[in-house]
Amino acid sequence: MSNLIPNPDGTYTRLIQLPIVPAQPDPSSPTTRVLSKDISLNPKTETMVRLFLPREVLDLPTPQIPIIFYYHGGAFIFLSATSSIFHEFCSTMALQLQVLIVSLEYRLAPEHRLPAAYDDAVDALHWIKTTKEEWISKFADLSNCFLMGSSSGGNLAYHAGLRACEVSDHLDPLKIKGLILHHPFFGGSERTGSELVMEDDPILPPRVCDAAWKWVLPVGADRDHEYCNPAVSNEFERCVAIREMGCRVLVAGCFGDPLIDRQMELGKMLEGKGIRTMTHFGNGFHGLEVSDPSKAPALFVVLKNFIYEL
Repeated sequence: MSNLIPNPDGTYTRLIQLPIVPAQPDPSSPTTRVLSKDISLNPKTETMVRLFLPREVLDLPTPQIPIIFYYHGGAFIFLSATSSIFHEFCSTMALQLQVLIVSLEYRLAPEHRLPAAYDDAVDALHWIKTTKEEWISKFADLSNCFLMGSSSGGNLAYHAGLRACEVSDHLDPLKIKGLILHHPFFGGSERTGSELVMEDDPILPPRVCDAAWKWVLPVGADRDHEYCNPAVSNEFERCVAIREMGCRVLVAGCFGDPLIDRQMELGKMLEGKGIRTMTHFGNGFHGLEVSDPSKAPALFVVLKNFIYEL
């Protein structure tokens, strides 16, 4: 992959970079409608979370609000929870949905191939059930938690959700109520119809996805590995745990995304397993609501209906 330059120490220099936004934890700032702060998660893996809290929640008499664990995109290789587009997306989402967002800074490939990111996501779930962090203890409703991710983060939300539902007894008092798969990043050895039609897509051409998976999957795995293609693996049978937990799933995407056929098929397969599944597909391209904030309000309406079951 031309956007990765190997270093002598085994790390990689990434040529795809976005501006980094610092956290804004000061509630005394009159212009800050959403507070944010960074909390170290696991010093051994150098992971952390960025919390987002609507400023107005501080003044509520009973301020327990839902939690959304959010996983950023970037093909599991690029970007960060502190990248400007994800910071702004989470900040706006926290305000519009009145939720506390826990945005995970997970380990990236190729230094840390999958399942490292999945492990980090589960690690964060175990952390939140015992942490004494003030915003969590005062404002978070641990019984009303959702896992959400965009692009590769949507893939992460799916696999973290599978793992969480299988060990739900060990997560008490945390309760996973739903998974939100926003433009989820999946693949496979065989091209779908949408991938063939959009072979030269300017945002996410399939050949770029192919190259990314080579750096992300375990060494020697192909794109029909369970981490990439749940449709052709035994991994999909595990999703019965989602149903048994009473967990619901939202799959959202755009018809201009080469991955749309995979996303629509995933929704059908989940529904076929008896899982309460909601889908939301519209016009646009991969990552639309993250990269174009003017398109996000329509998505937030869908998310509010899903979270609060309106």
